[in-house]
Amino acid sequence: MNQEPDFLLMQHVSVARGDNVVLHDLSLRIGHGEHVAILGPNGCGKSTLIKTFTCQCYPIVTPETQLLLLGRKRWDVSQLRSHLGVVSAELPGERTPVTSGLDAVIAGFFSASTLWPNLHVTPDMRDRAREALHLMQADHLASRLVGAMSAGEQRRIMIARALVHQPQMLLLDEPSNALDLAAQRELREALRRVARQGVGILMVTHHLADILPEIDRVIMMRQGRIFADGPKRDLITAETLRALFGVEVSLLEHDGSWHSW
Repeated sequence: MNQEPDFLLMQHVSVARGDNVVLHDLSLRIGHGEHVAILGPNGCGKSTLIKTFTCQCYPIVTPETQLLLLGRKRWDVSQLRSHLGVVSAELPGERTPVTSGLDAVIAGFFSASTLWPNLHVTPDMRDRAREALHLMQADHLASRLVGAMSAGEQRRIMIARALVHQPQMLLLDEPSNALDLAAQRELREALRRVARQGVGILMVTHHLADILPEIDRVIMMRQGRIFADGPKRDLITAETLRALFGVEVSLLEHDGSWHSW
């Protein structure tokens, strides 16, 4: 019986951006379908790590370096997108604001900012796009222009767009940035539904409240290195967070979510 390969295997990976080494000698394994949060202060290298996963940044080559995504050393980026759903805070292009919610989601099949006339859209694509909108509880946004949506509504459209390929892993970079309290709650509930569908979630954040109850592993980063890696229950403590962020922290847990001040 064939076993699913790990989503990620990194051994002794360092990454430079310009003249600066941003990630230092990282070794990390993330399994298929895991729900993981990468937590750390701004500038710790979290986003560079995500860009390394998505082949936007490449490791410094040494004899000890190994980087496997889904069991493979090399990927065509367009092929990789069918396995990874990447969600960022920015819209994918200047035409997206004048595109309807449904068309913006369908455009995810082509990694396009809108449905250009030369793109061939099949009935199956439309059905899968509507299913993704429904999972996000965003059916009512199908005909609304993306530019007329709130930031929280746009974020749900972008998640639906990332889900149309039925990816094995959803990658989210600071998902709650620029969202008000109501939009943050809606986003987290939507992501919990995704997690319960069996899609792996890898979330980069510096907000403790973003760590969903379904996320059971936390990787903490500081100054481009792995600071700690383990079960959420063991690592989300005032002492560990104080060491990670360099400030005094008080914690409150409510229904599986953590809040700090």
